[in-house]
Amino acid sequence: MPSLPTYSVLCFGDSNTWGFIPGTGARYGIDVRWPGVLQQELGPSYRVIEEGFNGRTTIFDDAVTPGRNGQQYLPPCLGSHRPLDAVILFLGLNDLKAQFAASAEDVAQGASTLLQIIQQSGSGADGGAPRTLLMSPPRIGKLTDYTTMFEGSYAKSARLGERMQSVASEAGCEFLDTAGLVATSDLDGIHLDETAHRTLGVAVAQRIRKMI
Repeated sequence: MPSLPTYSVLCFGDSNTWGFIPGTGARYGIDVRWPGVLQQELGPSYRVIEEGFNGRTTIFDDAVTPGRNGQQYLPPCLGSHRPLDAVILFLGLNDLKAQFAASAEDVAQGASTLLQIIQQSGSGADGGAPRTLLMSPPRIGKLTDYTTMFEGSYAKSARLGERMQSVASEAGCEFLDTAGLVATSDLDGIHLDETAHRTLGVAVAQRIRKMI
């Protein structure tokens, strides 16, 4: 009889965690999505929990598509999956939508709010805080259908890594700037292709092994 997983890792993100296929809107298979790659790399001693949702933000309410505010969903999500050994937070790209008029600093502060929720949730082992990895999103690339939606987002996107690194440092959590590893697809400038998903999953696995 196979042994049960020893460690639980929660992946809390947006469409790039859900596995949105650039140009089609369909979903990559579990073996392609970066959380699935993470599971393959870590092996059966780990249970990787996918919590990706298209359009999810850190703290902003989307007037067009409700229910995307990560601040509202994160607390019950953490409680549902506790105890957790690690939480991976991979949000921020949707915060750059023109409707929110948010600066890179605003987005980083949104991530900071979520980090505080995680650290104060008691969702780790023995009611403590789970280890946390904050990942800043890849830079917005060549936009196609999303030009109006993300108007004025290029420069903000380029500053997110530095701002989020500061937030992670203040919170005492791990940080990974995904813009240094992967780029968004030229098909839409927002989402990751298969190669990027695999690269990201492998890189995250290396970090998680060191954290746990």
